[in-house]
Order: sequence, then C-alpha cells, then structure tokens
Amino acid sequence: MSAPNKSYDPVEVEALKPEQVERMRDEAIAAFAAAGDLEELQEAKTAHTGGTSPLALANREIGALPPSAKADAGKRVGQARGAVNQALKKRQEELEAERDSRVLVEEAVDVTLPYDRVPAGARHPLTTLSERIEDIFVAMGYEVAEGPEAEAEWLNFDALNIGPDHPARGESDTLFVQGQDPEQDSGVVLRTHTSPVQIRSLLERELPVYVICPGRTYRADELDATHTPVFSQVELLAIDEGLTMADLKGTLDHMVQQLFGGEGMKTRLRPNHFPFTEPSAEMDMVCYVCRGESVGNLDRPCRTCSSEGWIELGGCGMVNPKVLIACGVDPEKYSGYAFGFGIERMLMFRHNVQDMRDMVEGDVRFTRPFGMEI
Repeated sequence: MSAPNKSYDPVEVEALKPEQVERMRDEAIAAFAAAGDLEELQEAKTAHTGGTSPLALANREIGALPPSAKADAGKRVGQARGAVNQALKKRQEELEAERDSRVLVEEAVDVTLPYDRVPAGARHPLTTLSERIEDIFVAMGYEVAEGPEAEAEWLNFDALNIGPDHPARGESDTLFVQGQDPEQDSGVVLRTHTSPVQIRSLLERELPVYVICPGRTYRADELDATHTPVFSQVELLAIDEGLTMADLKGTLDHMVQQLFGGEGMKTRLRPNHFPFTEPSAEMDMVCYVCRGESVGNLDRPCRTCSSEGWIELGGCGMVNPKVLIACGVDPEKYSGYAFGFGIERMLMFRHNVQDMRDMVEGDVRFTRPFGMEI
C-alpha cells in the first residue's frame, strides 16, 4: 500500500499570499482609524471582520492547501486577524470615550438652578369651598343633587310660587334662552338660582328628601366688586314629617360652626318674605371676627361687621305649601325647610376677599395662595 504523496509543490492561493494578507490587514486597520463615530466603526467592523470580509474568506481558503502549507498560512492569517481585532478594540474605546465626554458637555445639568421653575398649580377656591360645604351636609345625611343650568321656566319660577308678574321674571333680572322661532317664547331660561334642583328632587325622589344643591346660576347683572352675572350658589332642602323652624335653626348653627369654627358661632333669623317659603327669614350669623363684642364698643371697632355684631348670609324658611302641592307632596303630612346663599359671598367672608372680580378673571396670583386643598 503506497504512502500519501507529500512531495508535490503547494497549490498557490492568491488570497493567502503574504502580501495579500498584509494588504487586507492594513485596509481593515485604516478603515477603523477613519471611522468618525461608533456608527461608522460598526460599518467598518462588519466589512472587515464579518463572515464575508476579505480575511474571513481568506481563512476559508486554507482548507484547499496541502498539509505542509496549512500551518504557515493559518499562522499568517491568524496574526493578521488578531492585529485587526486589537485595532478595532482600541478604536472603539477611543470613540466611546469621545462620546461620553461629549454627552457630559451637551447634556450637562446645572444643579444650582432653581428646582421649582414651574410653579405648583392651585384649585380655584370656589371649587374647594363648595366641596367643603357639601362635605358638611353629606356628613349630616344629606345627598348632593344637581340639575341643568338651562332650565324650564316652570321649574325655575312657577313651581316655586313665583308668578308671571313677579319682578324677578323680567328681562332685567333673568337671561332667557332664545328658541328657533325668535317671536315665540322658548320657555327656557338660564337658572337664576339652584332652587329648580330642589323641585326636580321632589319630583324624582321618594320622600323623605334631604338634598344639598350647589351649582352655577345666572343673573342679568353687571360685573363689579360685589356682583357678577355668573355666580355660584348652594341651597338646601329637607322634606319630612314633623320638621319645624327649630330644625332649620339647628342646621344653620351647625353649618356656621363647621365653616367658621368655634362653639360661639350661631345664627339668628329675621322675618322676611320669599314666594317659595312661608314663614320666611333672613339668615344672619354672628361676626366670626369680633363674635359680637364690638357692638357699642368704640375702643374695639370691627371692620368685618361694621361693629354690628352680625353678618347677613342669605334667605331661608319653611317650604311654602304651594310648592309642595306643585310637586305632588301632601302639605298636611309633610313639611320642610330650605335655605340658600352665594358661595362667592361666603368666600369673601372667610378669606377677606374685597373684589368679586378677582374670582372670575383667572389670575393665578389670586388662586395660588389657596393651594391644592382636596
């Protein structure tokens, strides 16, 4: 049996010649050096170290050589590929260092700058006060009732015993919503109080009814320091068997104590007239600043109550039987009380706001001091 023939001349492969391997090595190193950023370096890496790069293809040709030539060619290609990898690693470290230095400059943060350049927001104090009033009565067992701001005349006036000839139904006080036919009355107004919500509650709910009705109302008023055509109002309605003015008085006393603090806070009722209550009364509360001590005391005058000792809040009274009948409630079996007041007026009392225009102009300098109370 003859032995392998190892005496023939090696097959010369062009890609494995020393000068060709050196050329491929030098081209790869030059391409790495020319890369200006990591993205270009990645492209050069793929071109000179990838599976289809010149050195990778040359390495595959080693298998075509006779055994006596493989070792020398393999050593030559391996040294070239090692040099290429070292050059790649070095250039990558250089470019990463340049990138990090650039990022430190371009994305630097001045930690000495004020942290609160965007000021904190604030809730409008009318919203906060309205919710606080709701919380007081919800804790007493009342429910919060709401209704539309564009309301039927019957709900806004007739059901409340406000007749067609009542001055409040004139265009000087009420904003009427025009219908499709300008010559025909649409029968819709922008509600002048939140009392229509009380009527809706009596029509829709089962007795007894205990509701608190906050919301926006509209009047044909000029905007000045003490008046606004759009204002917030809150009204209360309680209908049950056996309710009296004593229940109304106790409810009012509790409300002012919760809103203005102190056991010394109390209310008084002065006779008045409203179409929807009978008997009716004006509701006053004792001055929350002087607690009535400035009355007749020239040495300690009170600017809040003008040394009168009392501050007017709003109207109240026992629900007129005509209102109960309009809502289908038997006045012989049920009675009830109601009261209402403006939330803007209450805000002026609580926080010494002098001009009602501050509440509607949207200036953040007015709302921000009240903060984000929830």
